[in-house]
Amino acid sequence: MNRIILILFVSIFSFFGCSQAIQEEDNEWAIALHGGAGGDPGNMSQDMKDLYERHLLEALEIGQRMLENGSSAVDVAQSVVVYMEDCPLFNAGKGAVKTIEGNHELDAAIMDGSNLKAGAIAGVKDVKNPIKAARLVMDSTQHVFLIAEGASAFASSMNLDIVNNGYFSTKAREEQLERIVNNAENEDPRGTVGCVVRDRDGKLASATSTGGMSGKKWGRVGDVPVIGAGTYANGLAAVSGTGHGEYWIRRVVAYDICAIMEYRGVPLQQASEEVIFGKIDPMGGSGGGIIAVDKDCNISLVFNTGLMHRAWAKSNGEYGVGVLKGEEKVFNINN
Repeated sequence: MNRIILILFVSIFSFFGCSQAIQEEDNEWAIALHGGAGGDPGNMSQDMKDLYERHLLEALEIGQRMLENGSSAVDVAQSVVVYMEDCPLFNAGKGAVKTIEGNHELDAAIMDGSNLKAGAIAGVKDVKNPIKAARLVMDSTQHVFLIAEGASAFASSMNLDIVNNGYFSTKAREEQLERIVNNAENEDPRGTVGCVVRDRDGKLASATSTGGMSGKKWGRVGDVPVIGAGTYANGLAAVSGTGHGEYWIRRVVAYDICAIMEYRGVPLQQASEEVIFGKIDPMGGSGGGIIAVDKDCNISLVFNTGLMHRAWAKSNGEYGVGVLKGEEKVFNINN
């Protein structure tokens, strides 16, 4: 009898010990975000770099707080992107670039890696926060992708904030379009925003939002809302990209990284570098980068341009921010 009791005690202790280990593992989280990539860091003043870093860290803090409180990866990714859509520094939401006709046409996508559900919108002109509309497409319809007036009508029916197209304008975007119209210079189309998350339950999500390419024509849509191109998440990794959309659609960049991991069993960083450095040609006009996180909380920030606005954090206390290539500020709240 004593032997039976002892065996039961050991079994129960082992069960709860294992459960505790699983719980501790599930408490781990990781997050990364980007505010676009570009090729010429020479135009970036120190004051402007400091301004970008401050807003990147503010967006990151939103995600950190939510993850520490147990929020889901999808909720965190959306909330971080909403902050960046509301910040006029970035080419998403307020501050989005203009079309050649002088309007704003916005795209966004979100994906839940736990169930492969996704939502996307493109070419909307009046939805204050496009990522919210993309989320509702994912959660409240049987569809994945809505466009233009239909997407706007759906957003309005779901009581999202609808604004005049002029809301998205800034002085900088007005001047940018004027330069394009006058053929004064080639514009660097950076500013797309994105966020990837691994939450405490081990679930992954990706969200991306953009105003597209400055001076675009004919209702052009880039990679951001195309699931698998600029936005993708599954059970292995979540990826958000920023670059020349046409090239990224052809390369199916975000999915390609996840596929390399799945089919060849290579780690996240290797897969990311293989795609961005081996398959994307920056000299051919397809420069850009990705942020990604995998199921084990590894983070990848890979870009083949001179800069990418980026920030990241992990549950172990590590976090960082960077703009120019090779220049990153890394911190640890435990030190």
